[in-house]
Amino acid sequence: MPADQLSHTFHALADPTRRAILASLTTGEKTVSQLAEPFEMTMPAITKHLKVLEKANLIERSREAQYRPCHLTPGPLKNIDEWMEQYRRFFEASFDRLDDYLKQLQTKDKNDENNQ
Repeated sequence: MPADQLSHTFHALADPTRRAILASLTTGEKTVSQLAEPFEMTMPAITKHLKVLEKANLIERSREAQYRPCHLTPGPLKNIDEWMEQYRRFFEASFDRLDDYLKQLQTKDKNDENNQ
């Protein structure tokens, strides 16, 4: 995946309104009006958020008569998960080393107590 797409995805996810819109779409397709309901902002402001999500390929909008339903396209989120996997492995290895170190300290403390 090009780094530029990853940047678009992170940019889209950086805004809490856009994250809330995505969360709303996890329950299924919604119209723009339905997505706008929980927010105290103008329809043009909501449309700007939707355009950012669309540019990041996180949503798709279709046209059905006068309705413009939106639905989630999870591909970019999966790409972020795959990108994060390398860091997840790093942190798990770090925690494993810390756990080993703590066990060594506990064993040393028990040995010191037994030798007194």
